[in-house]
Amino acid sequence: MGVRLAAVFPAFAAALALVACGSDEEHAATQPAAPPAKTTKTAESKVFTVPDELPPRERRDETRTRTAPARPSAPSGGAPSDAEVERQLAEALGVASSGNVVDQAGLTEDGLATVPPGAPAEVAQIINAANKVARAPYRYGGGHGGGVGGDETWVDTAYDCSGSMSFALASAGLLDSPLNSTGFAAWGKPGPGKWVTLFANEGHAFMVVAGLRFDTVERARTGTRWGQAYSDVSGFAVRHPPGL
Repeated sequence: MGVRLAAVFPAFAAALALVACGSDEEHAATQPAAPPAKTTKTAESKVFTVPDELPPRERRDETRTRTAPARPSAPSGGAPSDAEVERQLAEALGVASSGNVVDQAGLTEDGLATVPPGAPAEVAQIINAANKVARAPYRYGGGHGGGVGGDETWVDTAYDCSGSMSFALASAGLLDSPLNSTGFAAWGKPGPGKWVTLFANEGHAFMVVAGLRFDTVERARTGTRWGQAYSDVSGFAVRHPPGL
């Protein structure tokens, strides 16, 4: 009996093993399938096409030294000073350099005055009218009526000192009739004006407009009534048009 059990037991154990484990194929069939590997979807670039493989990164030459960018150089001599700007402006306008360049009339090569940039309309009218007679001949009593045609009040073939002044001032609407030098000594307001200053006495009259002198005496020297203002005006009454 004992011999029979010993012979049967190995066969029973082998059968039990087959029942419990099954074949390799059966075992594989009974296991749950592994989920498929997830794949990451690459978004397409809207700027450029991304290559599958990037080229190798370029290696810099570590021995090469960097050169710092050059600093911008400052303008030669720096920014112009106020005095330089004033001088250049004075040269452009044809005036003597001073602190009031925009208020000064210039003098052209033809001996005519230029209207300064800051001048009011009346001053511009005075200068433009004075230019029309700046080179006109001198004649005592000229410009005081009885000129061209015998009945013209302002237009004449020649002008004296007060006659040429009257012509210029009347063009700006400041006079209704010509004045002689004595009349100008009491005309307008006393003292110098900002733009126009009259100098008059019993024998002579002239005026300074925007820094330039308008005077028949100057015409005798240079051929034009425009010139630089006198430094000494003693002996003359000093007047100016109201508001100027």
